[in-house]
Amino acid sequence: MGKLDGKVAVITGGSTGMALAGARLFVEEGAHVFIQARRQEALDDAVRLIGHNVTAVQGDAAELDDLDRLYDTVKREKGSIDVLWASAGMGEPAALGEITEDQFHRAFWLNARGTLFTVQKALPLINDNGSIFMTGSNASLGAFPGWSLYAGSKAVQQAWARVWLNELRDRRIRVNVLTPGQVATAKQEELFDEATRAAFESLIPRRKMGRPEEIATVALFLASDDSSYVNGLELVTDGGTTAI
Repeated sequence: MGKLDGKVAVITGGSTGMALAGARLFVEEGAHVFIQARRQEALDDAVRLIGHNVTAVQGDAAELDDLDRLYDTVKREKGSIDVLWASAGMGEPAALGEITEDQFHRAFWLNARGTLFTVQKALPLINDNGSIFMTGSNASLGAFPGWSLYAGSKAVQQAWARVWLNELRDRRIRVNVLTPGQVATAKQEELFDEATRAAFESLIPRRKMGRPEEIATVALFLASDDSSYVNGLELVTDGGTTAI
């Protein structure tokens, strides 16, 4: 038996990186997974990679009409949701004194606004005893120069998890935050040159970036009944970077 046998999971930003690794693992553990992302080509590639028990819905997690279309598809095909992983997000370096209004808008539009409405619009479909978790960032826990805007747009999730679990306590829906650190993904390769990558790796006790598959196993823990007594937690998965 898989840990998610018969479950329905929704993952935003699910076409690449950590979320794609999670989608693959969820399917292997018995779930049917709906993935949403902005680029249709990446979604098509993800569906081919996962192979079965996956439905892709193109859209932007910060656009309310796109979220409606995602959840309309889930309702039509499966009727309800057991696991919601709000993982869509973006980040770019921006040093204080140089932050533009456009950069602020992009970060908070997706990381904060998008996450909030991803969760809120899913609520009518989420089963009692369901699991909601969001992808945070250890940038909100550290003091990494140039990343204050990104850190701030992610830090809201920790407060939301605590309030939302209280609002959802009668339905016994758990709300947590999965907070990864430096993970080797295609997006990271776009953002980091070799010097930046080496600098971030030097902060990790093992001196090596995390892998998407390592984050996926933690996501499976939060999605499954293994974490039935875990609620309101920020589960930091950064190799110890922010612990030392």
